[in-house]
Amino acid sequence: MKLKGLRWWIIGLVCLATIINYIDRSALGIMWPEMKKDLGLTEEDYAWIINIFTITYSAGKFISGKIYDKVGTKIGFVLSIFFWSLASLLHFFARGLVSLGIYRGILGVSEAGNWPGAVKNNAEWFPIKERAIAQGIFNAGAAIGSIVAAPTIAELFEGYGWRWTFIIIGVLGFLWIIPWLIFNKAQPKKHPWITKEEKLLITSGQPELNQEDDNQKGLPLSKILGFKEVWGVLASRFFIEPIWWLFVFWMPIYLNKEYGFNVKEIGYYAWFPYVGAAIGSIVGGWYAQRLMKSKTVDSARKKVIAIGCAIIFVAIIGAILFADTPEKFVSFVFVVLFGFQFSISNIQTLSSDLLKSKSVGSLAGLAGTIGAISVVIMNYLIPKITTVSYTPAFVILAVLAPLAALSIFVLIKEIKPLEK
Repeated sequence: MKLKGLRWWIIGLVCLATIINYIDRSALGIMWPEMKKDLGLTEEDYAWIINIFTITYSAGKFISGKIYDKVGTKIGFVLSIFFWSLASLLHFFARGLVSLGIYRGILGVSEAGNWPGAVKNNAEWFPIKERAIAQGIFNAGAAIGSIVAAPTIAELFEGYGWRWTFIIIGVLGFLWIIPWLIFNKAQPKKHPWITKEEKLLITSGQPELNQEDDNQKGLPLSKILGFKEVWGVLASRFFIEPIWWLFVFWMPIYLNKEYGFNVKEIGYYAWFPYVGAAIGSIVGGWYAQRLMKSKTVDSARKKVIAIGCAIIFVAIIGAILFADTPEKFVSFVFVVLFGFQFSISNIQTLSSDLLKSKSVGSLAGLAGTIGAISVVIMNYLIPKITTVSYTPAFVILAVLAPLAALSIFVLIKEIKPLEK
C-alpha cells in the first residue's frame, strides 16, 4: 500500500501529540483556583510547583534530545507520551504540595521530549524549504491544545471534579500511541507506504542527510558548543521562551486575581489568545516558505523572526497602556502569541538548518533546556514583582523580544550547515 502525502500524516500525528501535551499541562493552571482550596495551597506554592515542572522540563529537553538521537523519533515519541500520560493519571492521587510537585516533575521531564523529537522528526521527513511550515503545524498543536484545554477542562471539572479530569485527559495519550505505531513504520528512505515521488522530494531537499552515513554518530556536546552560531540559537531561546510561558502558567491566575474569575470564567476567556498563536504558527511557517522561493534560507528566517519579535514588542506595550478590561487584555495577548509563534517556528528550525540529523536532537534539546532555565527564573520572580501589578512582568517581556532577535542577527552571520 502506498499513501500519498505520508509526511503530512506524520506531522499531523505530531501535532495531535502536542495538542494532548498542552491539554495535560494546562489543566493545573485552569483548575488551580479550586485545587488550591482542596489541597490547602497558596499562590506561592503554585510558583514552586510550576518551577518543579519547568526545572524537570528543562532537564528533560536535553536528556530526551540525546535519547531521540539514539533510539529515533518513532520510539522516542512512544516513550515520551507514555510517561507524561502516566504522570497525568497520577495527579488523581495528589494530597498536597509534595505529592503534586512529584507528579508535576514526572510530567515535566517526559513532556519535554515532544519538542526535540518534533524538530528531529521534521528534519527527517521534510525538505529544508518545508521545515518551517512543518514546524508551524507542530507548534499550532500547542496553541490548539491551549484553545481546547480551557473550555474542555472547565467543563470536565464542572462534571467530574479535578481528580477525574486528570484521569480522562491522561488516557488520551495512551490512545495516541496506536496510530503513531501504525503510520510511522520507518524513516522515509525505508517506509513501505511512501511513494517514489514523495521519497525523492524529501531526500533531494535534504542535502545534509544525503551526505550522512546511517551509522555515523552525532557530534559531542563540546563540538556543538564550539560553533558561535549555536550560541545564537541558545541565546534567542533564553530570551524568547518566558514570553510564551508567562501566559501559559500565569494567565489563568491573572484572570482570577485581577477580575475574580472562577474556573468556568477562566475557561471562557483563556482560550482566545491561543487562536492568535495557532494562526501565527501556520502563517510564520508559510511566510518563510514563500520567502525561500526568491531569498536564501538565511534571509528568509531572519526576516520572519524579526517581524515576529517586533509584533510581540508592540503588542505588549499596547497591553500595558490600554488593556483595562479582560476583553482588551486577551485581545492584546492574542497578538502577542501570534507574534511569538510567527517567529518561534523559525527559531526552532535553526537546529536542523545548522546541524546534520544525527546532532539535531541534541541541539534542539539543549536549546529547550536553556529556554526553560529562563522560564524558571521568570516564574520565581512573578510572585515577587506582581504584588501590586503585573506591569513589571510585562515590561520585562517587552524587552526580551528584541533581545531574542538581536541574538540571532549578531551571533549567526549566515544560517547554513555548519558541518562539512
